[in-house]
Amino acid sequence: MDPERPRRRGDPAGERDSGPAETLAFVESPVQLLNVLEWAHARASAPPAPPAPPPSPTGLLSVGVPRQTDRHTADRHTADRRPTDGTDTTPGADTTPGAHSTYGPPPTHDTVIVVLAPHDPMTRGQLRRMAELARAQGYRLRWEEARGGAGAPVQTIGGLAGPLRAARRVVIGDPFSRYVQLLLTLTRARELVVVDDGTATMEFVGQLARGERFVRWHRYRGGRGGWGARDVVFAPVSASARRMLTPNNRRSVELFTSMPVEPPSGVAVTANTFAWTRAAFGPPRLTRSTDLVGTSLVETGIVDAERYLEAVTALAGEHGATRYFAHRRENTDKLRLISGRLGLEVVRPELPLELIARRGPIGRTVLSFPSTVVHTLPLALAGTGVTVAVCDVDPGWLTAHASPRAEGFLSRVTGSARGVHRLPRMSARASTT
Repeated sequence: MDPERPRRRGDPAGERDSGPAETLAFVESPVQLLNVLEWAHARASAPPAPPAPPPSPTGLLSVGVPRQTDRHTADRHTADRRPTDGTDTTPGADTTPGAHSTYGPPPTHDTVIVVLAPHDPMTRGQLRRMAELARAQGYRLRWEEARGGAGAPVQTIGGLAGPLRAARRVVIGDPFSRYVQLLLTLTRARELVVVDDGTATMEFVGQLARGERFVRWHRYRGGRGGWGARDVVFAPVSASARRMLTPNNRRSVELFTSMPVEPPSGVAVTANTFAWTRAAFGPPRLTRSTDLVGTSLVETGIVDAERYLEAVTALAGEHGATRYFAHRRENTDKLRLISGRLGLEVVRPELPLELIARRGPIGRTVLSFPSTVVHTLPLALAGTGVTVAVCDVDPGWLTAHASPRAEGFLSRVTGSARGVHRLPRMSARASTT
């Protein structure tokens, strides 16, 4: 069922009229939704049933200039054919008995996952696929066009006020989201849980511990004038959210994360080991090639586009990379350059990369710039023999408009990653000479 299909009162497939839920989870990205499933798995007394298969065999969509492919590469793009007994015949899937080759009925959860839908089409597409997996696990989904027009925010917040007051537990994926911060002012929940939103979790924990305003690291410009006009307007809401996310004798706060963090006193930390992902998918078939993971550092104004392309060229040439896994926010024109200039197969994943890699096939070596995946992929791919390597961002790649926090933050992302191989720092300009 399409999670964006309008719900009608009395529709048995709809969630709007399904009664109050003990737990409300708010997500705005595919990774946040994945980590809600991981959190629920970690706290459940019994593991949930394996998920129903996504609509495509590997969740991949290739874009850009086609490349010559061998038989194994072509297999990745064939239709997903499953026999009636539920056996997973996806190339690279483990079909041995007892290895999650069949799909049973989903369990029942007293949890409603609320998707605050973004505008970005790639993010929406991944969220649709993740919503299908969550429904197969027995969760109720509520898709909100929270940004669908001038009146959408008022309608969304008004419609969620009742469920928020009734929920005993609220799970959020992005404490920096102004939407989420507004919603937190309405809740009476005695338990608040923050699940990973990637490397942003590291910045959130630091700001919470220091009592600072919540602002994304790449948006801070430094000095007294470092806050944008919208940040100033929302400062009271942000301050309220910070108070809500500070535990007291009436409310507990839990952080579910795979990042290395030192939370403030009283905040409970639960490790995200990607146990659900590993139980439900794989192990993957490994290829002999190297895969390269892209980032949105250019799109967020941190890294110069030409320097980034030079670095990708150097890494692909030195390590024999053949595929480039695009970040969901990467610009299509940039990806066409990567495909045409470098001859790499550019892939737009339909699911978070942790699931794509676990399903396979995946390269024996995965290269990445500083990003969330240098922390999550070693966990998701534990025991598979895949090497994850990270290339530092040279300070010379940063744009004149980059946040003064950028260099230190990116270095911390790389330096704190466990289970990865660090590549020697290189100069993008020097790499092409």
